[in-house]
Amino acid sequence: MSESSTPYRVLARKYRPQNFRELIGQDAMVTTLANAIRRERLAHAFLLTGVRGVGKTSTARLIAKALNCIGPDGQGGPTIDPCGVCEPCVAIAEGRHIDVVEMDAASHTGIDDVREIIEAVRYASVSARYKMYIIDEVHMLSKSAFNGLLKTLEEPPAHVKFLFATTEVNKVPITVLSRCQRFDLRRIPADKLAAHFAGVVATEGVEAEAEALALIARAAEGSARDGLSILDQAIAHGSGKVEAAQVRDMLGLSDRGAIRRLFGALLSGDAPAVLAAVRGQYDLGVEPVALLHGLLETCHGVTRAKVAGTDDPALSVEEREAFVEWGARLGFATLHRLWQLLLKGHAEVQTAAMPIEAAEMALLRVVHASQLPDPGELARKLASGDTGERATVPAMGSAAPAPAPASAVAASPFAVAPEPSAMMVPPVRVVESSLPDPKPAPESPAPELPAPALPASAQALHALLLSENALLAQLFHDYASIVRLSGEELVIARHPRLAASFAGDLGKVLAKATGVTWSIAMASDAGEPSLLAQAKAQEEAARNAILDSPLVKAAFAAFPEAELIDYSAPEPRSLAS
Repeated sequence: MSESSTPYRVLARKYRPQNFRELIGQDAMVTTLANAIRRERLAHAFLLTGVRGVGKTSTARLIAKALNCIGPDGQGGPTIDPCGVCEPCVAIAEGRHIDVVEMDAASHTGIDDVREIIEAVRYASVSARYKMYIIDEVHMLSKSAFNGLLKTLEEPPAHVKFLFATTEVNKVPITVLSRCQRFDLRRIPADKLAAHFAGVVATEGVEAEAEALALIARAAEGSARDGLSILDQAIAHGSGKVEAAQVRDMLGLSDRGAIRRLFGALLSGDAPAVLAAVRGQYDLGVEPVALLHGLLETCHGVTRAKVAGTDDPALSVEEREAFVEWGARLGFATLHRLWQLLLKGHAEVQTAAMPIEAAEMALLRVVHASQLPDPGELARKLASGDTGERATVPAMGSAAPAPAPASAVAASPFAVAPEPSAMMVPPVRVVESSLPDPKPAPESPAPELPAPALPASAQALHALLLSENALLAQLFHDYASIVRLSGEELVIARHPRLAASFAGDLGKVLAKATGVTWSIAMASDAGEPSLLAQAKAQEEAARNAILDSPLVKAAFAAFPEAELIDYSAPEPRSLAS
């Protein structure tokens, strides 16, 4: 038989906040609630949203305590600092208060469950100041349940308060959101989580390394409940002592030092060292996805260190020094390119059938792609017309510097490349000639260019207009019927679709294109068909030719209801084919 009859409670339940002082990371919400209680401006419905484990349900219970607390003497009113010893506070903390009703919307989704609430709100509370309805995961309610709750939620009795909690606020209808006072609970920062975990292990009498608590806080991703669950597991895993190495083994995390060494091998372009480091971590049980995730965190940390320094308290001293050093050496373009390559590799490893092989190929791509020329430098050279390397002119009386060996240039693919002015090319020998200077040739007058030929047909006019004014060319093609065209004189038959200003506009465009002043007039005489009419006539003639062929006539005779939809004559075949 056990020494204690009290069953063990997991840390996530044991250290659930009992007052607003113990609620970490939600200072803005606590300030708003305190001011609302102090000024008696309490809303009738509150909506608490945020990721899992940040304290939504705990906050709802704290609000219920704050509004129903009567103080140790039984004479107190609503307060942001509930006493925790009066009967309402104790009953709410133990979950047995008759006027504080908690409902899980995931298992009570229908209109019948909401109808019970609607019927019960008409009656006053039994012993508390307010009757509280806490509905967890409210987004799971059905559409009919939401609709049934709308009227009561908009105008509830004065003694009723609604507290909704959800992780997916986007699934809550806008009609419900507009009736609630919304609080977005934030992710808890890693440093605050680590400090909270340090207090927990001190209370539990457990030794824990600061690095181990930082790893757990980072793995919790802003969730206090997730972090406490991991800490509970780490205490059991380490037999009462929490060490960083044990936490890494338990979570399958890679060693931060090993990640930094792998990152350094990537920067130096050492492919064998990269493969050896990846296999070494894989043999220790580190998942390939976790390996790429660690490299992404390192790249991000180096970029942040380059921009604003290292202010993350969760980083060790060695990590901060390494990030500052790399940030000073690497440029932003290099870091962004490295980030994109690692991000693509991370996505590939997540969906690959062979994760470790995919991780190796992704990192080898980083090594070899980094040795390619910088796209920005290539674009600059192409824009300036400089496709080769430029030589520097040594100062007078100084010797030309010796070119650097190729191995030194290729040693670090992520190293900052030298400026183009510092690159060396083989020297150019200038041979002096003893021949006399040639006499300049007499200048000859430039030949006169022939005047451009004027368009002599409707097709030539249309082609010229098409290069100058597409809209005018389209009108000419479809509706212009030429009566006379002689040199720069043009007479066009009037057409209802051609405006009176068409002749003037046409003359301006033709004068600009040919350099000759045109004389264009509109006449009532009939001219040759327009280009559009000519094209339609050619199509009709081709169609009639097809219909008059014996083969097509025989086909129509066999199939009287047949119709010629489309036809294109085959290309003539040569005898050789």
